[in-house]
Amino acid sequence: MNSTLLMVIIISILIAFIIFISCIILKNLFTPKKIGNIQKLIKSGKIQAAEKTAKSVLTKNPKDYVAHYWLGEAYLADNKEELAFMEFKTVNENAVFNGDIPELKFRKKMSALYLKFNYTEDALKEYLLLTKLEPANSENFYNAGKLYESINQPTAAYVAYEKSITLDKRNSKAHAAFGYLLFRNKKIAEAKKEIDTAIKLSPETFANYYYLGKILKESKDYSGAVKAFEKSQRDPEMRQRSLIERGSCYMIADQIDNAIGEFDHAIKCSKNDSNQETIYARYFLAACYEKTHQIEKAIEQWEAISKRNKSFRDVPAKLNEYKDVQTNDAMKEYLTTAPQQFMEVAKKAAKAGYNLACQKVEQTNFGCIMLATEDSKDNWKNMRQQIFLVEFFRNSEPLSETAVRKAADLVKAKGYYKAILFSSSGFTGDALNFAENRPLILAGKEIVEHILNKAGV
Repeated sequence: MNSTLLMVIIISILIAFIIFISCIILKNLFTPKKIGNIQKLIKSGKIQAAEKTAKSVLTKNPKDYVAHYWLGEAYLADNKEELAFMEFKTVNENAVFNGDIPELKFRKKMSALYLKFNYTEDALKEYLLLTKLEPANSENFYNAGKLYESINQPTAAYVAYEKSITLDKRNSKAHAAFGYLLFRNKKIAEAKKEIDTAIKLSPETFANYYYLGKILKESKDYSGAVKAFEKSQRDPEMRQRSLIERGSCYMIADQIDNAIGEFDHAIKCSKNDSNQETIYARYFLAACYEKTHQIEKAIEQWEAISKRNKSFRDVPAKLNEYKDVQTNDAMKEYLTTAPQQFMEVAKKAAKAGYNLACQKVEQTNFGCIMLATEDSKDNWKNMRQQIFLVEFFRNSEPLSETAVRKAADLVKAKGYYKAILFSSSGFTGDALNFAENRPLILAGKEIVEHILNKAGV
C-alpha cells in the first residue's frame, strides 16, 4: 500500500469521525430546542402540534424520557388520560430526575393517574414520595391515609391522618376521615370530636353529617341521628344511604310508618336497582311490611331482591315461609288482615278449633290475646266456667320457649284453666319440650291452617 492511499484512508476516517461527532453535537443542540418548543406549544394551546413534535423526538430517540414526559403532558391537556398514563409510566420506570423533569409536578399527576386507573398501591407509593418531597403538605398525608385504609392498613392510616391534622388543623377532610376511622374502631367519643371539628370547618360538606349520624345512631341518639341524616341527603352520593339510615332509626324507634316512607324513598331515588344499597333498602322495607302484616307487599320486595341476588341473607327462607300466602287463602287472611279484622278471625278460629267463646280480646304487637270460655249451652256449666288464655301469633320466626313460658306463668298467676297458643310459624324444639305436661296447647302452622279452613276463613 503506497503512502498516498494510506493518507486517503486516514483522511476518510477522520471525516467520518468528524461527521459523527457533528451529528451528536447538532442533535444535542436541537433536541433541547424541540423540547422547549413542546412546552411552548402546550402553553399556547397548540396541543396537536405539541404531540407531533414530541413524537418526532421520540422517533429518533425512544429513550428520551424528557420527551416522554412532555408528550404525557400534551395528552393530559388533550384529555387523553390513558395515553398520558402510558407515557408517565414509562417516565416513572426509567427516568432519572435530575432537573429536566419537574419531579414534584410529575409525582402529583402520576399519583392521580394511578388512582384513576385503580393502581392503589402504586398511588400510595407516589403519595409517600410526595410526603418526602413536600413534608409540610397536609394533603399528601391525608391522601396516603385514605389509600392505607383502602388496602386495610388502619394503623398506618391512623398515623397518616394524625400527621395531616398536625400539619394543618383546618384540614376538614383529614378530620372527617380520621373521625370515621375512629368510629369503625369503636372509639365513639374521639370519633365524634373529629367529625364535629370537620363540620365546624366545612359546614357545607354534607357527607360529614352522614358520619355524624352514624355516630349518634351508635350512641342511641336516634332523634339526633335522624336530623344528621336529613342534612347528609344534600350530598347526592350520600342521599340513598342517608335515607336507609334514617329508615333504620325509625325502625329501632318502632315508628314503622316513617321507616316505610324512608326505605321506599331510598328505592325510588336509586339509579341502579342491583346495587347493594337498593337491595338493603328493599330488605328493610320488606321487614317493615312483615312487621305490619302487609305480607303481600313484603313478598313483592323479597321477590325483587331474589331476582338480583337469589341467596341474599334470609330472603329464600322468607319466600319459602310465606309461599302459603300465594296458595292458601285462609293463611293469607290470617297473616295479612288488618288488626281489627284479625281479632274477628281469631274469634272464629277459637270457636272452630277448641269450641271457645271470646269473652275479651286485645290487639298485641304479635297478633292478639284473648280470654275465652267453653261455648256451652248448658246453663249449669256457665255458672263456673274455666277461663282459657288464647294467644294468636303472626310472627315470622318459630315461637321460642320464652314466649311459651310467659304464657304458662300468666296461666299460673291468674288461675286460668289452660293456655292455647296459635303460631303461623310453628314452635322451636325448646318451646315444644317446655309445653309437655303443662296446661298448654301449642297449635303450629299445620294445625292453624286446618282450624282456619274449618272456620271458613
